[in-house]
Amino acid sequence: MTQTTSPEKTLQIAYSPCPNDTFVFDAWAHGRVPGAPALDVTFADIDITNGMAERGEFDVLKVSYAVLPYVLDEYALLPCGGALGRGCGPLVLTREPDADLTGRTVAVPSERSTAYLLFRLWAADTVPGGVGEIVVMPFHEIMPAVRDGKVDAGLVIHEARFTYQNYGLHKLADMGEHWERTTGLPIPLGAIIAKRALGEERLKDLADATRASVRAAWDDPEASRPYVLEHAQEMDPAVADQHIGLYVNEFTADLGEDGYAAIRGLLTRAAAEGLVPALGPHALSFP
Repeated sequence: MTQTTSPEKTLQIAYSPCPNDTFVFDAWAHGRVPGAPALDVTFADIDITNGMAERGEFDVLKVSYAVLPYVLDEYALLPCGGALGRGCGPLVLTREPDADLTGRTVAVPSERSTAYLLFRLWAADTVPGGVGEIVVMPFHEIMPAVRDGKVDAGLVIHEARFTYQNYGLHKLADMGEHWERTTGLPIPLGAIIAKRALGEERLKDLADATRASVRAAWDDPEASRPYVLEHAQEMDPAVADQHIGLYVNEFTADLGEDGYAAIRGLLTRAAAEGLVPALGPHALSFP
């Protein structure tokens, strides 16, 4: 969808159809952010947008924080628009309560996801023998696969926090609880990045437009509702509201000191475990 709100070049942007992303970008995507450049929106799950970022596709992308070490030469992290928070971490689900994951098969939505990094850091602390095979599958297939015994456990994200009981599954562990208990920091999940080639002034304008879009959504939540529910993949409206309430918060408007500390903390720990390349000292700096 292309809006003509500005004579400037239309920006190619990709984000997920999840309620938090459509809520955040609704005002901007529909031309209700004065002076903001027009957006040409592509909807794609996070694993797809991570790949787009690694290939240098699109001007602006919603990606996992886990992919930042691979893309920050070409993209800058925007200080707003993403997903961090407390009490919103990925879950490990099993058919039986208190299952032992040593040597067990675990389904994950991506090996380049923040959820996966949090899971590996948790497993390093709590599964001394190490987990077994990691199987990557679309996140909506994970709970059925655990329920049907195709895998021993599943790492789930998003609205699965609210629906896993419907599959008869048990929460073995909350990756966010482990992260918050061991670091005291919020949980970094999804980031908004933009191409450095756009230039410093344009990047600042994009950050301003993102903040304005977030504030517009907070000021008039009902305005975004049709857009949210249109793309929510038949999600119950009450679940969509829970999703937004959990993932759109003060860190969405501005990462702030705690947000940046969380991102650095995650990627530094992950690099120490050999899961990602180390970040350069100024990799997260914003113009």
